[in-house]
Amino acid sequence: MRLIHTSLFAAIAALGLSACGQQPAGTDAAVDPAAPPPAAETTPAEATAPAADAAAASATAVAELAPTEGNDVKGNVTFAVVDGHVHVTGQVSGLKPDSEHGFHIHEKGDCSAPDGASAGGHFNPAQQDHGSVASDPHHGGDMPNIKANAEGVATIDGPVSSNVNIGQGDGSDIIGRGLIVHADPDDYTTQPTGNAGARLACAVIKAP
Repeated sequence: MRLIHTSLFAAIAALGLSACGQQPAGTDAAVDPAAPPPAAETTPAEATAPAADAAAASATAVAELAPTEGNDVKGNVTFAVVDGHVHVTGQVSGLKPDSEHGFHIHEKGDCSAPDGASAGGHFNPAQQDHGSVASDPHHGGDMPNIKANAEGVATIDGPVSSNVNIGQGDGSDIIGRGLIVHADPDDYTTQPTGNAGARLACAVIKAP
């Protein structure tokens, strides 16, 4: 009788050990401590944010200036983001030798009027007073005057207001706005235009 009980106990113990070695259905497999941790899941917002930041940092816009009625001023201008801020470069020709001219982004990308008046006033999304872009307050469309050399050509390389952007599609986006070269220099003081005079050339700022 003792032999039977001993044999039965051994059989039950062996069955229990066998069951412990099997992984129940629906449970996770044993974790290997040497295995690398699983990669963290990335949400759609986390995935698109770096792409959006990169696009904003590399955004550009272009403008081809054409003369208004009775003038010969023309040129090509590029806007780009440099160190997080919008910067303008380009060249304008047909100006009077050694002259200085107001140069602004205007609210409307419309050059249909012979005198460029269809471009409206200065682009001013923050609703501030006109002034120099180097100080506050100033319009979003305020930029430094451009200066022509002895051949009547102005090389542009300067800052644009920090409260505008390129291609973000909001109220501060310069794409779709106008660009004007004025007959006189901007005095950075007179409201709301800087007393920069007539419009010699007009362009629509566009995505390249």
